[in-house]
Amino acid sequence: MLKKVLIANRGEIACRVIRGCRELGIQSVAIFSEADRESLHVKMADSAICVGAGSNSDSYLNLGNVLMACQISGAEAVHPGYGYFSERANFAIALESLGIKFIGPPVRSIEAMGDKASAKKAAVAAKVPVVPGSQGAVANESEALKIAEKIGYPVLLKAVAGGGGRGIRRVDAPDDLAGLWRTAQAEAQASFGSGEILVEKAVVSPRHVEFQVIGDEHGNMVHLGERECSVQNLRHQKIVEEAPYVRLPEGVRKKMGEAAVRVAQSVGYQNAGTVEFLVDRNNDYYFLEMNTRLQVEHPVTEEITGVDLVHLMLRVASGEKLGLRQKDVEIRGHSIEARVTAQDPDTDFSPSTGCITSWISPGGRGVRMETNCYAGLRVTPFYDPLLAKLIVTGVDRPDAVARLQTALHSFEVGGIATNIPFLRRLTSHPDWVKGDFDTSFVPRMLDQEGA
Repeated sequence: MLKKVLIANRGEIACRVIRGCRELGIQSVAIFSEADRESLHVKMADSAICVGAGSNSDSYLNLGNVLMACQISGAEAVHPGYGYFSERANFAIALESLGIKFIGPPVRSIEAMGDKASAKKAAVAAKVPVVPGSQGAVANESEALKIAEKIGYPVLLKAVAGGGGRGIRRVDAPDDLAGLWRTAQAEAQASFGSGEILVEKAVVSPRHVEFQVIGDEHGNMVHLGERECSVQNLRHQKIVEEAPYVRLPEGVRKKMGEAAVRVAQSVGYQNAGTVEFLVDRNNDYYFLEMNTRLQVEHPVTEEITGVDLVHLMLRVASGEKLGLRQKDVEIRGHSIEARVTAQDPDTDFSPSTGCITSWISPGGRGVRMETNCYAGLRVTPFYDPLLAKLIVTGVDRPDAVARLQTALHSFEVGGIATNIPFLRRLTSHPDWVKGDFDTSFVPRMLDQEGA
């Protein structure tokens, strides 16, 4: 087993990994910015190293500073969490050159799945259905117009190196393509350092379904079932996730799980990752992308399988065998996660900053909280607005829905604006309660509220 692990991240995910390390008897090292000096992950870790000033570019994304912290700490391995360096091959390569283990997939797997074009090629090679469209980056607007005319509108312009809903624009007519092309390209360049764009058919009103996979260094791999992630904001960022997807026919579930494992194995994948699909109204499914890291919504999978994904990641990185076969994976109950953010629903979800003056979090049977927040903590403008993940688990979906509604109504945060009032409305909406929703649900709901 590893003896010391540095967590190259912040916030709730850093706290989650630190807790997992402690449970396995592994020393944890936190990194922090000057703005995060009083953050909970700094207080929880066995030791902590400052990596720069407040902004991400000066600290958590300062490659030289983070690598120096890795060396100074004496850590044997680094857990990247999600975001930041978690899917950057150059980080894994740099760690390898220093003799430090990257807790994630091999570099070739990161590179193969690191952009949407190469990931799509891998899926095609693995005989997994993909959305019709360009096989790689499109050279210019003229080529994009030709492809769009061939596959039919609406189409999506998507950043090849994209993620987190950035660099994506829907085009409904030829006259709209040129302007949206420039917007998507500029956003992709600013977000990912690459303005390459691919063109795909827009699957109308799909469900967003992803499968959790995990493999060891000995060739063993399983999937841990699916998560339903269709409740997304206007920028395609997830708000509420749940597991399992209760409307997925068992035969389709089996095929999708096998496809997820097949895609991952085709690129020599190891450790935890997520294969994402779009599912249309006929339950036909299409490969979307693979996230080569732990997902924000991983707790719902842990709740319904009883598998601790962070423990497994650390054990696999230590060279242990998975110790889990596909037939051993059992799904029990239903789990839902709601992302609580420092955003004001009354001002178009603009970021909210300031000091948290009070923090009253829900509890009770089947309620789990993942957070780095507490009363007295200052929320700064530098980072992602995620404050907490509220996870509830019940015997079935109606039970989980009732617990989530109850938990949200007992969740109070003072001093800053949050999206909790919006989450209360969303989870009380009749369509969501019935499970009758897709990726267009939140825009429709907002339109109804504004009418």
